[in-house]
Amino acid sequence: MTALLDRLRAGELCLMLAIRGSRTTDVVRIAQATGHSAIMVDLEHSVISLDLAGQLCAAACDLGLTPFVRIPERDYGCIGRLLDSGAEGIIAPRVETVGAAELISRACRFPPRGQRSQLAMVPSLGMRPTPATSLNPALDGRTIVQALLETPLGIQNAAAIASLDGVDMLGIGANDLTAELGTPGDYTDPRLHDAVLTAAKACREHGKPLMLGGIADLSVLGPLLDLGVSPLVMTGTDTEVLYAGAESRAAWYTAWWQDRHDRSR
Repeated sequence: MTALLDRLRAGELCLMLAIRGSRTTDVVRIAQATGHSAIMVDLEHSVISLDLAGQLCAAACDLGLTPFVRIPERDYGCIGRLLDSGAEGIIAPRVETVGAAELISRACRFPPRGQRSQLAMVPSLGMRPTPATSLNPALDGRTIVQALLETPLGIQNAAAIASLDGVDMLGIGANDLTAELGTPGDYTDPRLHDAVLTAAKACREHGKPLMLGGIADLSVLGPLLDLGVSPLVMTGTDTEVLYAGAESRAAWYTAWWQDRHDRSR
């Protein structure tokens, strides 16, 4: 099992930065320098190419970060190419059934556990030609499959999905789930609380971590984490972080200019 999953099971805080706007590996270096444990390249909400996603993931591997990719909904054909280019985690959105979860997990594993196509050279092993007898178990062991539950049906099937051998963790997308419940962005909806309880119980029974994403308000997130959610926390998306930094810097300079103007009177 991967070091990241071991840390989560031990209750250690792990920070993840989402990437949707950056187009160079500088963002990965910034993530590493600021104490993040993982990145998540978001292909569901961006037009980032598979080529760029692979480069970002390979850079993360080199820097000791765990690179996840959130694939576009039901785009299973890209999974093997992303894993081959450096991704070590696949986040599959809007998983609702055991069948969908099995399809994803099998795309991530070599036979007999799955149907991932064979290759011999990957970035995480230094592009060194490696025989399948060594490469396959090494990659299977470091690949994390997260099924993202974002609908009431997905929550209803949480226990069955968590029981699958090829699924390593579950996630709840709070934004999409509250939208599905008819209360978009209302994280105080008791049905979200119940959904977290249901998924947490499923994960606890099968020894798998649960991630909760989409909630930036720590006063809201904290009590939900206490229900059994693992401490894999997304600190934000690069575009959001850039906006917040630019807004703060602009306010700082505006205040400086106003103060300078007032003193010159």
